[in-house]
Amino acid sequence: MASLKSLVKDTAVYGVSSIVGRLLNWLLVPVYTYTFTATGEYGIVTNLYSYVAVALILLTYGMETGFFRFTSHERWKNPGQVYTTTLITVGSTSLLFMVIVSLLSPSIAAWLDYGDHPEYIWMMAVAVGADAVTSIPFAYLRYRKRPYRFATVKLIGIALNIGLNLFFIKICPWLWGVTPHIGYIFLANLICSLATLLLLLPELTAERYSFNRRLLREMLAYSLPLLVLGLAGIMNQTIDKILLPVLEPDRQQAMNDLGIYGACYKVAVIMVMFLQAFRFAYEPFVFARHREGGDMTAEQKLDDYSRVMTWFVALGLLIFLGVMVFLPVLRYFISPAYFEGLRVVPVIMLAELCFGIFFNLSIWYKLTDRTIWGSYFSTVGLIITVGLNILLVPRMGYMGCAWAALACYGTMMAASYVIGQRYFKVPYAMGRIALYTAVALGLYAVMLIIKTESQLLNMGTGTLFILLYVILLWRLELKGRIPRLR
Repeated sequence: MASLKSLVKDTAVYGVSSIVGRLLNWLLVPVYTYTFTATGEYGIVTNLYSYVAVALILLTYGMETGFFRFTSHERWKNPGQVYTTTLITVGSTSLLFMVIVSLLSPSIAAWLDYGDHPEYIWMMAVAVGADAVTSIPFAYLRYRKRPYRFATVKLIGIALNIGLNLFFIKICPWLWGVTPHIGYIFLANLICSLATLLLLLPELTAERYSFNRRLLREMLAYSLPLLVLGLAGIMNQTIDKILLPVLEPDRQQAMNDLGIYGACYKVAVIMVMFLQAFRFAYEPFVFARHREGGDMTAEQKLDDYSRVMTWFVALGLLIFLGVMVFLPVLRYFISPAYFEGLRVVPVIMLAELCFGIFFNLSIWYKLTDRTIWGSYFSTVGLIITVGLNILLVPRMGYMGCAWAALACYGTMMAASYVIGQRYFKVPYAMGRIALYTAVALGLYAVMLIIKTESQLLNMGTGTLFILLYVILLWRLELKGRIPRLR
């Protein structure tokens, strides 16, 4: 029986691979930025990985969520067939992608202005194809409630990636005097993706292969709207890094700015780590809770969804305050050559929190099979993102990218809440959520107002503010001394 306790436990275990893993990868940021102090080089990395993120969504086309939905679907009683049908489909399209892009890599490299390095393109094509395939066995592990196996494979892959990056970028130049090159980043990524595929061989052969065309048609009908949702969603996250070099007239300055923006974006990765760990545990929890019968009433299920949302927002705001207070220390994870872009961090963190709330709200259209609404929201968000980037980037540079992201996710969040209450009314504790938001942002505003020249004093004051916020959470959520607000 799915429970809030199991959600917390799974979130913690998935967090080992997601939070700790991303934290370890985050430690590569100083390796990159202190090695490639010419910010334009890191701009190339940021630009290419933006295209890779889009390609990964295209290659999975919503089939992860489709897999979870159809393993709990009343008409399909064979989870193994759902799994292997999904795996065969995604594997076939991924292989086709790797072959086509590799053959066209010289032309694609020339189009992206990286004509001297077509190897960047084919290495990333093979890597993203392998990652698309492994997304299905990873989903299978989540379905089978095997978070420890999931975390182990993830962490091995991450450790390998970090080790290869350090070997290529730091050890090789020290031993043989070779010049560090950003191509080594892509090579390390390729080796890591292929190794992860091999590690998942037991899951790739766990079920007897069976392909059901009718099942696939139904899965595609359910999942393709999620492709639009996922594509628009990832474009909302990456289109700024694709458009920035186009919208700024000076190509070299644009790549320099993109490198700065991409590096400072990484400082806000703590919020992204929290969202990722939550997502891995929440989606299977929601579908499992939805199909439960027994003593669990519909009202109790809705109340659980509400409590999860309250805690999600409260903890997300706590993370925001923590990063803002200790930013004078956290900033040294990137080279001082990139410091000028740190002003994007609070805006990006709030944008990511809004996106997390939007994901939390998405249960209404996933559980009612109205996934087309997710596509509508993300498409509107994409229009806002592109429009504001075109309007703001020529005037504000990368700060325009940050404000566009906040406007996009804020609009998607609000629209999903308003419309979702019509179709799947969850009694969210809006009064309490508004209180936590007002207190956290108010404390941050006071921090800015009373800011002094002493960073140590600022961090000390900020720490007291964090304690005040934690006390508020403790009294309302754990002690229950203040009546629940609605």
